[in-house]
Amino acid sequence: MTDDKTPQDNGAVSDSIQRSDNPPAAKKRRRRRPRAHHLKKLRVERNQSDQALKADEIKPEKRIEKDWLPSPPFSRRYAAIDLGTNNCRLLIAVPQKDGFRVVDAFSRIVRLGEGVSQTGMLSDAAMDRTIEALTICREKIESRRVTAIRCIATQACRGAGNGGAFLERIKKETNLDFELITTEQEAALAVRGCMDLTDPKADAALVFDIGGGSTEISWVVKKSGDDITNAVFKLEAWTSIPIGVVTASERFGGAHLTREEYENTVDTIALEVTRFTGADHLKPLFESGRGHLLGTSGTVTSLAGVHLGLKKYIRKEVDGIWLASERALSISEKLRAMGFDARQKEPCIGPERADLVVPGCAILEGILKAWPASRIRVADRGLREGILAELIASDRHRKRRRRRSRGRSADDQARGNQPAKE
Repeated sequence: MTDDKTPQDNGAVSDSIQRSDNPPAAKKRRRRRPRAHHLKKLRVERNQSDQALKADEIKPEKRIEKDWLPSPPFSRRYAAIDLGTNNCRLLIAVPQKDGFRVVDAFSRIVRLGEGVSQTGMLSDAAMDRTIEALTICREKIESRRVTAIRCIATQACRGAGNGGAFLERIKKETNLDFELITTEQEAALAVRGCMDLTDPKADAALVFDIGGGSTEISWVVKKSGDDITNAVFKLEAWTSIPIGVVTASERFGGAHLTREEYENTVDTIALEVTRFTGADHLKPLFESGRGHLLGTSGTVTSLAGVHLGLKKYIRKEVDGIWLASERALSISEKLRAMGFDARQKEPCIGPERADLVVPGCAILEGILKAWPASRIRVADRGLREGILAELIASDRHRKRRRRRSRGRSADDQARGNQPAKE
């Protein structure tokens, strides 16, 4: 029987060659034993090689999932869902020392409030679209192992006769429990979500959130601090006008607006805003340039994307930039004049927003007409970020209370074990 292994297979020298009568041409040099430091280097290299091999064995999706995991000591994950008149938005985050880090997000235009201003009811098609989007949200929440969640519904469900029944249907079909918040709660969450973009050098800011079915407007005033790290702003006043991009589009037209129709829309919005007089004492701050606007909506982010000439919408390029009011108005007129077909081709607008962005621009111009300001801060953040901030703050407050309670219990126990004084 022959051996399958050959000298070429195992790299060894055969016995017949070793026993040959022909002496070697030269005496084979004796191998030196590796020194200790060489052996140590070899062991380190071998360990590094083994670790690299183990890393290669991990599937790519597993490595990605590991990257999403929060760093100790934080192990909780928070989710916020904002169900508006036009959009369904989800944000999942883990807390950090300076706020939170987003690990997953989802947004879809569902137009839940389509036709509500005319019929007073949510349509079957709109509800079906929304359920489909929320099913995706539910899957993401489960896959990310979310530990705390808050889901809110706004104007579409507030104004529709079947809004409450639809929220019950959502709970039954997706197991997501939605809270129907008030306009006051909505304004407060919008302010909470973008407060860190308020200019610390300013004395006041008007925060507006142009939604699908309503527009929330809040005035914040600086109470202390002049630096981004210590400036403190307080909510001074707020109001809500029952007009958003969807309702304005249905009421005034969105796909095609003449200049005269656009101006009429602006005047209507300005009148709605000026009817609220609870913030009139702040007007001198804005007239003297010590106040600015802060916009958190798809309208202002779209304007910012067009202003920057982005070929594709990029959040980090838009969020936090300053936009001169005159520039915003000139872009608004450009979008109105170019027509529906041309607006669809704008990368930061697209077909889904082509009929809504101009009514949104009219709402913005109406706000500026009632409250003139030279500059606007653009925020690609809002209700979801406000919800996450509140969830995390509430959790931390409970932990501090538990620690204090445990400390008091330990002190009481220690005092109880002390001998009584004579």
